[in-house]
Formats: sequence, structure tokens, C-alpha cells
Amino acid sequence: MGLDLYAGTLTRYYANNWKSAARQWAEANGLSFSRITPDGEIIAEEEVSADEVQCAVEEWRDQILAAVTAPGKKPYAAWQEDNEKPYYTDKPDWDAFGAMLLVAACYFYGEPIPETVSKGWDFEEHPLIKRLSQEPENIWSLFCDTIMWLPLPDSFLFHAPRPTGDQATIATTAALRLELERLNELAWHADENTVRDWIKSEGYPVEGVIGEDGTFSQTELPEQTEYNTESLAKYAFSIFYQSLQFAEENQVPILMDF
Repeated sequence: MGLDLYAGTLTRYYANNWKSAARQWAEANGLSFSRITPDGEIIAEEEVSADEVQCAVEEWRDQILAAVTAPGKKPYAAWQEDNEKPYYTDKPDWDAFGAMLLVAACYFYGEPIPETVSKGWDFEEHPLIKRLSQEPENIWSLFCDTIMWLPLPDSFLFHAPRPTGDQATIATTAALRLELERLNELAWHADENTVRDWIKSEGYPVEGVIGEDGTFSQTELPEQTEYNTESLAKYAFSIFYQSLQFAEENQVPILMDF
């Protein structure tokens, strides 16, 4: 399955009141959209009550905030949950996410960056990525299978059940900011405008198709099996950076959706 990044309230996310970048593109171009499993089966979207979701999420939020507050310390402020606040989403997919981790690991260890990565590559098995994921003194949430970052001002990660009950690695937006800043300092020293532009100038090779109605669509080149590593890394970095900015400005969590 592909990888989307979502920044918004957990209520909207679990109430299915959001649309991925791929779905937005499909609807804008008059195409149908369905999520499918790796086996090709369509994933049905459940109809859930937003009010019930919000109550469950708020209860989970309060329990998490109580659990992560150090003894004797002032409790963390609870972020607002509802089904209406705006959200941000885009689709780095796994190849670009893995490329971003690979670039970080290469710069961290002073190793050369491979020029390309293969489509569908198993980045978790790359020696440098595995090595950095096991560094006891340099823990990056991005290398620890983190799938949620909560809008909290301190940098840390922990293991806890998500609102759905399944165990997950959860970190904070403060931790993600430190990691993205560190990666940028290691690799690119890019300013904000440059980073934001990477979502348009870098990434997966595409070709344009002009339909009979005059609309322009983009489709991945079918023969492309190798991607430029740094270009994919910059593309993923731009999405993570913009997700983080949105989360900080709106005080909402970030989730990896797959």
C-alpha cells in the first residue's frame, strides 16, 4: 500500500472526513477512486459517527497526555479535537520516504549517497538505515517506525495504543522539527522557500497528458524503475516539512496513513 501524510485532527481522520491527495486528484479529473489492498481487494470505508469518534479520541488524548506528563510537572495543554478544522495531506509514498532516510543516514555516517534507488525497494533492509535506527545515542523518530506525531512542545517518543487500540510508536512535533532541521543542516542548508518548492521541482518522474476536454493529468512513467535518490529525498522532506508547519500552526497531530 502507498504512504500518505496527514496533518489534522484525529477526529477527522478516524471519521473518514478527509481525502488523500490521490483521491482529490482523481475527483478533480472526473475519475473514480478506491483504496485497495496489496492483493487487489477494495477497502470499504466504514460509516462512523463523528460525535462518537470525537468522544473516543478526546478520551484517548487525555489519557495519553496524563501518561506522558512527568510527575510534579504541569500537564500538557490538550489540543482541540473536532470534525471541522482544516487538514493538510500529500503523498510521499514509501520510495521517497525511504530515500529521505537513506540520505539522512549517508550524511550522518559520511558515506556516499547512491545515485538511484529502485522502485519498490526495501529501504528498511539498507545497512545504513538499519544502523542508524539502532543508534542508542542518536534516536530519530523517523527511524523508529513512528506513525504519529502529537502537537507537544517537548521532544520525545513513546509506545502506546492508538485510538484504534493497536500499539504504535508515537512522537511529538517538537521531535520531528529537530530531526528535519538536523537533516537539512547535514544535507542541504536549504531555506524555507526552496524546501517548499521541492514538492513541485523534485520527486517521481511524470509525464503530462492533455485530455479531449483540455484538462491536464500526470501519470507516473510506466517504464521508470530507478529514481534519483536525492530528488526523492527532497520531495519527501518537503511534504514532511509542510505537514509539520501546518501541524504547528494549527496545533494538530501528524499521521502516516498506509
